Amino acid sequence: MALRNRQSVMLLPMRVWDLPTRVFHWLIVILVPACYVTAELGDLDLHMQLGCAVLALVLFRIAWGFVGSQTARFARLLAGPAAVLHHLRELGRRAPDTQIGHNAAGGWMVLLLILLLVVQTASGLFANDGLGLSEGPLAHDVSGWTSDLLTVVHSYAMDAIWIAVALHVLAIIVYAVVKRQNLVRPMITGKKRLPAATPAPRMASLALAVALLAAAAAIAYLVGTRA
Repeated sequence: MALRNRQSVMLLPMRVWDLPTRVFHWLIVILVPACYVTAELGDLDLHMQLGCAVLALVLFRIAWGFVGSQTARFARLLAGPAAVLHHLRELGRRAPDTQIGHNAAGGWMVLLLILLLVVQTASGLFANDGLGLSEGPLAHDVSGWTSDLLTVVHSYAMDAIWIAVALHVLAIIVYAVVKRQNLVRPMITGKKRLPAATPAPRMASLALAVALLAAAAAIAYLVGTRA
């Protein structure tokens, strides 16, 4: 009986994050700061090119949230208020990480970051530099007043992204220090050690991800090169 009990809690590596989700995550980690730096340096041509790359990734992630792997789907990300409150109440208690995908609070943070990226990239398409020297590819489709307003939105959205990123990083540190849970490693390797009886999440086809990314890149390119 003792041997059977030990086997029932045996931890085995399990794939919880697919490659497309992980690639999206780390490319966003690189591209968002790059967009900020190029804007600060005044290299607006490169800034807009990088912004279009972010737009392509965001379009892909939205589509992947509906048809992608089980742990990447929005329906799996979003827990109810009761589940979120219960999770937050247990935040200070050290416990093994048995969550297959994002935890109840983390899922909402992911959604918030995606929504902020949507606002950031969409507003950037209509923004201008305030000097009449550079503007987004769709700025000429709206009035000057609207373009100026969306330029302000573009700036504040970046500030909101930095705040959300800071909270995200803080949460990762808290989980590492308080709960002894490493949330970064699974997003690198795609795998997490879970009880052997845990059902493996369904993974979507890599070919589907490539097709969706190609379509998203084509849309971003057509929008970004519109004269």
